[in-house]
Amino acid sequence: MSGKIPDMICFSSIEISEPIINGKSVKTNIFLNKIDGEESIFSIRLKYQENIKDECLPILRLAFTMPLLNYGLFTKKFKLNFLISKTDYDILNELNRIFSRDIYVNKILRRRTNYILPEFLPKDEDVKPEDANPKAIIEPTQIYDDKIISLDVDKTRCGILSSGGKESLLTYGLLKEIGCNTYPLYVNESGGHWRTAIPAYRYHRSNDPNTQRVWTNIDRFYVFMLDNLKLIRSDHRKVWADTYPIRLCIFPFYVFLLLPIFVDKKIGNLLIGSEFDDLRSTPEYLGITHYYGIYDQHQDYDITMNNWYKKRIPDLHQWSAVRNISGLVVEKMLIERYPKLARLQRSCHSCHFENNMIVPCGICSKCMGVLLFLLAKKLDPKIMNFKKESIESFQKLADSSKLRLDQDEKDHSFYLIDHNLHHRSVDHVEKIHINKTTCDPDTIPEHLKNNLLDIIKKYTCGYCNLKKQEWISSDVS
Repeated sequence: MSGKIPDMICFSSIEISEPIINGKSVKTNIFLNKIDGEESIFSIRLKYQENIKDECLPILRLAFTMPLLNYGLFTKKFKLNFLISKTDYDILNELNRIFSRDIYVNKILRRRTNYILPEFLPKDEDVKPEDANPKAIIEPTQIYDDKIISLDVDKTRCGILSSGGKESLLTYGLLKEIGCNTYPLYVNESGGHWRTAIPAYRYHRSNDPNTQRVWTNIDRFYVFMLDNLKLIRSDHRKVWADTYPIRLCIFPFYVFLLLPIFVDKKIGNLLIGSEFDDLRSTPEYLGITHYYGIYDQHQDYDITMNNWYKKRIPDLHQWSAVRNISGLVVEKMLIERYPKLARLQRSCHSCHFENNMIVPCGICSKCMGVLLFLLAKKLDPKIMNFKKESIESFQKLADSSKLRLDQDEKDHSFYLIDHNLHHRSVDHVEKIHINKTTCDPDTIPEHLKNNLLDIIKKYTCGYCNLKKQEWISSDVS
């Protein structure tokens, strides 16, 4: 006889107030109405470099709602104290469903962290697909007919969601080289993650007048939510884990909070540095389809956003310049073609200051992945401030099973390092991948595609297509 799924409902509702624009600042209040009647309040704040126009209010309403969708499994209702358009309502419901399913699978079922109390972890044999559906309904004050927010965009302008990671840095280098008017756009989340972006942000601030940064206290909000989730251990602040607790999809919040800049600067392209992920088929766990926790890096997310743009900001297009190539190729291209930008890369969960310089920890999963790629291509990790001892101890510390990379990418990279019998060469890792549903090069705007691919082809070994769940070499794309 099957058991009962633990009750994870913590709130009767999560309520959000109408955002208030005050020059460069915007804020909203989040009210947690707990099942026991207690109420907690948090103010999410944004600070831009320039004044925000009132016509961007519908965008900001969505921006502030995005983080809440990480908690659709734990509340009965999202109460929005403002009106939204039909298309806005539709995208909120779609993302609520997707976020909930991914969080249920990848935070509660598959990759369980030390944050969750054991009594709230369901047994696999008790799980039904519908358990992953959101429990929260979305209730705005009113739904109105769609209205266009902005019509005026310039297709030669490209805004890049920038973080100091290899993908956004390579994207910047590529777009600058082919003549695009680029805008490096940063989000300071007021948490430790900002340290990884500081070297790149300082460089761009000094060298590119299009650089902008938005400050937000969103990381503090996520900690506030952990304080109020009954399934999270009370000493969670003392727990270190190599992954986020509960939340998964963080890019949608960044995208929407940056959109007022796209509207103001008439930017026609929004780029996220989403590299190739080898999802050969739609993953499923216990009958629940999901995205391995990387939905907001998947091509499906770009499609969802582009459908929203058609109704609200026509001609704005969201895409990735590096979706067809592996992280190994991204790293190689960045260092060999844009070494000045490569020196700015900090991909680490625990960067820290040493003599006013940002230094990677050298031991987290992010650092291990970067070291793997660099050593596989005989590139010097010291260019990114890796210490000598981190480089020398890599092979002793690196555990292939714990590196969160595609298996083929891991095998091929380890093979390039030592050519031993424990790892195999996988040639598609260094090719340009073509697959309509996950890495379609036709998502790249026509006026930019050929110039980008001409550069990428110099660092890859041809094309490959997905056929019968295998990557098969192809002479043409």
